[in-house]
Amino acid sequence: MKKRFVAVALVTVISISVISFVFGRKYQQGYILEHAKDLAKDQPPPHDGVGMSTAYSYFASAPGLKLTFRRRVLKKGAAIGFHLQKEDEIYYIESGTGVMRMNNDSFAVKAGDGILTRPGNSHDIRQTGSDELVVIINYMAK
Repeated sequence: MKKRFVAVALVTVISISVISFVFGRKYQQGYILEHAKDLAKDQPPPHDGVGMSTAYSYFASAPGLKLTFRRRVLKKGAAIGFHLQKEDEIYYIESGTGVMRMNNDSFAVKAGDGILTRPGNSHDIRQTGSDELVVIINYMAK
């Protein structure tokens, strides 16, 4: 019985180690550590946006996580397309400058700004200025 328990424990530890290695994430009891370099994906911005961006989908494979946490780097002239919001969504401007359109209003955004978009409202955001626009985006997972 004791040998069987040790064997099962050993297989479990090895399996977790292999999974952690394969997926490039460090899973530990109580937390998940993910590195930006392992997550970066160059792609067009979402919602039929224009230009190019780099997307970082943190914790996308975390079981049971009900929050989406994304970092999006909008390259020069890039924009996330105008779209209807179906759930609360928070944008935090990490760096750079841009213009956000909320329904029929447009306003400048810069590092340190936070924007809450409520359900039923439409919005987009585009990079302006000389630096990339870096945005942290949070919403409830679908």
